[in-house]
Amino acid sequence: MEINIVLVNPQIPQNTGNIARTCSVTGAALHLVKPMGFDVTDKHLKRSGLDYWHALDISYYDGLSDFFSRVAGNFYFFSTKAAKAYTDVKYPNNSYIFFGREDKGLPEELIFENFDRCVRIPMRQHMRSLNLSNAAAIAVYEILRQHGFPMNSQ
Repeated sequence: MEINIVLVNPQIPQNTGNIARTCSVTGAALHLVKPMGFDVTDKHLKRSGLDYWHALDISYYDGLSDFFSRVAGNFYFFSTKAAKAYTDVKYPNNSYIFFGREDKGLPEELIFENFDRCVRIPMRQHMRSLNLSNAAAIAVYEILRQHGFPMNSQ
């Protein structure tokens, strides 16, 4: 089962570190799209990821155009602006789940161009959003649940 988390312009190293840890324990790959609000050697990033970095499949891209020129798969975009819930989708193998920067989300044009592949995590009205690392974990575990938690057999 291949799951890919794509972080577009992440700004907070602790969130990226927590997501890296989630990727390590679930077998998901992490894709970081620049620019980022920190350096990958940031001590907060490493501390959040603890000693899981050796088990992390991580790739870096110079921007979204670089990412889309190098990667093909099934793309899903998490946004508070989406109409359908993340549980309304059946995620196939080799899914890429996209998350935007903590303060702005995904770029508007990306959401507009891919609205049929946008999903949201339901929340109470008038609340801005979940923490990025929590949202990524919810999404990864939904995909794993749909496929019977295949990492249990590893």
